[in-house]
Amino acid sequence: MKPGKIVCVGRNYADHAAELGSAVPAEPLIFLKPPSAVIADGDPVHVPPDVGRVDYEGEIGLIVGRRCRRVPEASAWDCVSGVVAVNDVTARTLQRSDSQWTRAKGLDTFCPLGDVVATGSFDRANIAVTTRVNGEVRQHGTTADMVFSIPRLVSYISHVMTLEPGDLIATGTPEGVGPLSPGDVVEVALSCGASVRNPVVGGAPLAPETVHEGPD
Repeated sequence: MKPGKIVCVGRNYADHAAELGSAVPAEPLIFLKPPSAVIADGDPVHVPPDVGRVDYEGEIGLIVGRRCRRVPEASAWDCVSGVVAVNDVTARTLQRSDSQWTRAKGLDTFCPLGDVVATGSFDRANIAVTTRVNGEVRQHGTTADMVFSIPRLVSYISHVMTLEPGDLIATGTPEGVGPLSPGDVVEVALSCGASVRNPVVGGAPLAPETVHEGPD
């Protein structure tokens, strides 16, 4: 799956904002992640040698099911066709050094996505996300822990930009983020049955054969 656009939400769990020494925003804090960062379940997350610390961030992802613009919160779920497990992999060192997060969030392989679970098959009012590294639980949170609810996020983002079918909204990560190293295996699982599991390797991914890769 390659979304047309990936809209991410920062600091949407108060405890996660606190662990990074950041304030909870008054309104949803949104940023974009490029579709070129997407990989599938089982594909390796590549940790380049020149980016510093790289962290996992397990999240509940929403798949937009129909075109929507300025949708009210009361009907926001009508625009969502499914949920997906997301790992918003982040180059933490770069994030701390840049005023914008494009480099830290946009590296190739930094957006593992699992299979989509249709919204009609689970209780959408109570979704949990759990992140494990090498089988050990590192993060756990639920929609009840969010600063801004899923309907609020969908409505807010649709007032900023038109959402198209297939777009992805990553709703933020709970506390417990931490570093990844080559040899680790990281898994993000949602209570509705969605999950994504990926090994971590060193080095930048190889460029596609049709793209020239420079000496750097």
